[in-house]
Amino acid sequence: MSRDWGIYLSDMIDRCDRVLAYTHELPREQFDERGLAYDATLRNIELLGEAARHIPEEERRKIPGIDWRGVIAVRNILVHGYLGVDDDILWDVIRQRIPELKCLLEELRRHP
Repeated sequence: MSRDWGIYLSDMIDRCDRVLAYTHELPREQFDERGLAYDATLRNIELLGEAARHIPEEERRKIPGIDWRGVIAVRNILVHGYLGVDDDILWDVIRQRIPELKCLLEELRRHP
């Protein structure tokens, strides 16, 4: 694993962990109402997408289950505020996509 992209991969896994920690056992209604958890979660998803941009294409191909373009697109939507944030989609990303992504990223880390 190249040191350069390996740092970004580790950062992506860390960002997944943070999102999961901030939202662990938090009902959707409380998530929407808790500004700090909401804002911290958004920021970490943004940083996750930013780090994804630095993973080389040849490494991305090792785990085809990761929607790299989708991860980066979510970052762009959050950063640039295209059409605002759809909280239903955000909640799906948190509950469904982030746990799956974390598992796949850990698999990528195990493939030298």
